[in-house]
Amino acid sequence: MAEVKDQLEIKFRLNDGSDIGPKLFPDATTVATLKETVVAQWPRDKENGPKTVKDVKLISAGRILENNKTVGDCRSPVGNFSGAVTTMHVIIQHQVTEKEKKKKKKPKGDLKQNKCVCLCFGARC
Repeated sequence: MAEVKDQLEIKFRLNDGSDIGPKLFPDATTVATLKETVVAQWPRDKENGPKTVKDVKLISAGRILENNKTVGDCRSPVGNFSGAVTTMHVIIQHQVTEKEKKKKKKPKGDLKQNKCVCLCFGARC
């Protein structure tokens, strides 16, 4: 029974509503390891999958999880019932490479300047 208490069953919900898992993870497992699991088990038929762990963000209980935290740290104090599966939402944000950054930069002469003019019409008392 102690082994089950020190583990958390997690499924990863993808943006299209499909899931990876559920799978049991020990409390000592880091969020970085969870992200590695997502990258390794990402369905091959889905487009725009993560290329690296840096592309993956995990959200649990409304919080973005940090890589150095453990599964035990991420446990919700409310709602962890025996035998319940915890759902973590997966967000994919591809990292922009230096090459892509250079392509997106425009010469200064091509930049449009946005100007905002605010007028207040009001009577003072």
